[in-house]
Amino acid sequence: MNTVRTTKVGLVGWGAIGRVVGGALAEGAVPGAELTCVVDNRPLGDAVPAPQRTFEQAVDACDLIVEAAGQGVVREWGERVLAAGTDLLVASTGALTDEDLAKKLLAAGPGRVYFTGGAVGGLDLLQAVRAMGPLTEVRLTTTKLPATLEQPWMDEELLGRMRGATGPVEVMTGTARDVPVKFPKSTNVAASVALAVGDLDSVRVRVVADPGAVHTSHVVEAAGPHGTYRFEVRHRPDPVNPATSQVVPYAVLRSLGAVVGRTGQIL
Repeated sequence: MNTVRTTKVGLVGWGAIGRVVGGALAEGAVPGAELTCVVDNRPLGDAVPAPQRTFEQAVDACDLIVEAAGQGVVREWGERVLAAGTDLLVASTGALTDEDLAKKLLAAGPGRVYFTGGAVGGLDLLQAVRAMGPLTEVRLTTTKLPATLEQPWMDEELLGRMRGATGPVEVMTGTARDVPVKFPKSTNVAASVALAVGDLDSVRVRVVADPGAVHTSHVVEAAGPHGTYRFEVRHRPDPVNPATSQVVPYAVLRSLGAVVGRTGQIL
């Protein structure tokens, strides 16, 4: 009789994403995955359904670390997690716009690194099209509430336009290499699209602030010799952290289910 192996999961981050992911894991929502511990730099007490541990303790005790705490965690801990033989599931894909870091993570081991698409769809199709030949054009337009896009580097003129806007305001244009660095908590989608097409510089990104944005929207448009493609997703922002969409933790859970080998799922 075969025994199904349980994957011991350490969750990093107890914010808008981590709370949903951790609660679902504790309730057994992902067969084959067990929430072993939670890592957070704040004392959480009884707020978490598993013991709170240091990062070092989590790496030693777990088979898989789920990052739900931001790009800085990936930069600081990614290589060390993989070198210890522990797998890593990355939610903050914007960290991978640092090509040196991306190369180090992909070369590290024996642990394996996985990524989740988060708030955007169609990435599997873009990967399939890319296999037939390079795309000639890829564009992403992300629209969010102005307050979720404010950053320390912005000057008073731009902040004034965003805060006083009565309609959509273009905040930044650039590539998938440039934009996630400027918006580390709210443009991981740009990095996810770039990872799918295999080229940070070919993905043109436009960030828009709209005070009337009831939904966060991401519009992906791509074209190449084999066809043209357009995907649009419109999500409700998370009520606790409007910089992320409500769907993101569920995308993480889906990716986690695929990693631990849940059956009956399209990968």
